[in-house]
Amino acid sequence: MAKSTRSLEERIQEKNLRAQKLIEQAKKAEAQAKQLAKRQQAEERKKRTHRLIEVGAAVESVLDVPIEEEDIPRLIAFLKKQEANGKFFSKAMQKNPDTDMD
Repeated sequence: MAKSTRSLEERIQEKNLRAQKLIEQAKKAEAQAKQLAKRQQAEERKKRTHRLIEVGAAVESVLDVPIEEEDIPRLIAFLKKQEANGKFFSKAMQKNPDTDMD
């Protein structure tokens, strides 16, 4: 009887060790997932920043002058007015699903 009791205790210890290893693996996997999410967010921020710089450069190339900070509200107001007057900006950018530019 003592032998079977010891065997059960050993099996319990083995199961506990296995459970601890699994918990550690789960924690590592969770940390890796968080790191990947952070990297993805950083990559998305980088892409967005690049896109915004490109848009600003496009506007400056059309105007042939640098855009100053005080120009930005006027640009936004102009674009909003174009949208209010007939979604002209959306149509030009082909961003309005019910608009066909063909």
